[in-house]
Amino acid sequence: MADHDRVEGAAKNMGGKIKEAAGKVTGDEKLKAEGRADQVEGKVQNTVGGVKDALKDNRH
Repeated sequence: MADHDRVEGAAKNMGGKIKEAAGKVTGDEKLKAEGRADQVEGKVQNTVGGVKDALKDNRH
């Protein structure tokens, strides 16, 4: 089973992509920047979840 951080990170990354695209369409630079930041945060969280999964797998 995937770690909660991986699922949440993937969702945050996807939300960031949507937010960035909306910013591009509307010309809202702040929204675009927020979307990019959300994507980075989501990728980091996903990576943390991957490490947790790897540690769980090594224990069994």
